[in-house]
Formats: sequence, structure tokens, C-alpha cells
Amino acid sequence: MSGDRTTPLMAQPIRPPSAGRVGAFLGLFLLGAVVAVAGALVQPAWFPGGLLLALAGEAGTVLGAARLMRSRAGGGAVAGGWMLVVILLTAGRPEGDFLFAAGGGSYLFLLGGIAVAVICATLAPGRQPDGRPVRLGK
Repeated sequence: MSGDRTTPLMAQPIRPPSAGRVGAFLGLFLLGAVVAVAGALVQPAWFPGGLLLALAGEAGTVLGAARLMRSRAGGGAVAGGWMLVVILLTAGRPEGDFLFAAGGGSYLFLLGGIAVAVICATLAPGRQPDGRPVRLGK
């Protein structure tokens, strides 16, 4: 019995990501930044329709990226780009210029966008292992 130990699920070696995959994630990060700028400009224009349009655009981009990359990391890349740009846009400049007014719509865009990004990145389908399907316990 001591020499007959086999494990049903063998660990596969971890491969480093290809240059194309890294480039795709960088592109998705930049796409999240573009969606953030577009949403920041649209949300105050037609309140509340602009706010809903901006949040729906973000949700679609995060879910689409996760499905495109077949992993939650794709949605996380878009969400990371979105959050970074929105936080940078909330900071005022020394000249007194700002993009977000101190109103309810701006706070809903900021907090609602963060919630939408987390929800969509979490609900996206996870990556499945390659190979033939197996049933545990067989």
C-alpha cells in the first residue's frame, strides 16, 4: 500500500502569461480608463439618464472583458482602470478646476461605479481548467 499512492487530480505546471495576453490586459485597463472619462462627462449631462447610461456602459465593459478573457481578471483589469481614472478625476487642480461637482449624482457615479465593477467582476464566469471533463470520486 505504501508505493501505490496516486492522486486523481494532478497539478498542472503554471505557465507564465504570453505577451499577447499581457497586452490584452493592458488594453483592457486602458479601455476601463476611457469608459471612466466618458462616464464622467455623460453622467452630469442628462441626470438621471446619463448616470444610468454611464453605469450600464461600465457594467457591460467589465462583463464583456471577463467573458473575452475567460477569466475574472479581464473584468478586474477594466475595473482597475476605471477606478484609477475616476479617483484621479475627483481631485481638484491648483487653478480651482474640477470635473465632479459636490452633488448626489457625482457620489452615486463614484460609489455606484465601484459597486458595479465589483459585482460584475465577481459574477463573471471563472476560468475552467483545460482538458477532459472529470467527475470526482470515480
